[in-house]
Amino acid sequence: MGQLVSGATRDSGYESNPDYLIRLAPAGLKVEVRFNGHVIAKTEKALELFESNHAPVLYIPRGDVVSEYVQRTDHSSWCPYKGRASYYAVRTPEGEVEDAAWSYEDPFVQMADIQEMVAFYADKVEIVTESL
Repeated sequence: MGQLVSGATRDSGYESNPDYLIRLAPAGLKVEVRFNGHVIAKTEKALELFESNHAPVLYIPRGDVVSEYVQRTDHSSWCPYKGRASYYAVRTPEGEVEDAAWSYEDPFVQMADIQEMVAFYADKVEIVTESL
C-alpha cells in the first residue's frame, strides 16, 4: 500500500513509463456513494489512486457496495497501467445511470491492490466523504 508504480517491468501487457506515475494509498476517509436517495456504497476502507495528471479516484471494496443496485454492463476499456476495466450501471427504482462505476477484476500485478475494488464516476453519482 502507498506504493509508487513507476518504470516497473513489463508484465502481461503492463506498460512501463517512468514519466507516468501512479500512487495508491489508504484514503483515510468515510466514503458514501449515493444515487436517487439510495446508499450505493459505504466504507471506511477506500483506497485513493493518484494517477499522473488525472484527478484522484476513490476505490471502494466490492464488499462495501450494495450489489442489488449495481449491475455489470457490456462495456469495458483498456488501461496500459492497470489492465482491462469492467463497467457497472447503478439502478434504483427511481432511475438508473449506465456505466457509473468500473472495476479492474484482474489488474496487472503492479496494481493488485485495486482488485476486488469498485470506483464510481463523481459526475454520475454523489460521492460524500468525511475524515475518519
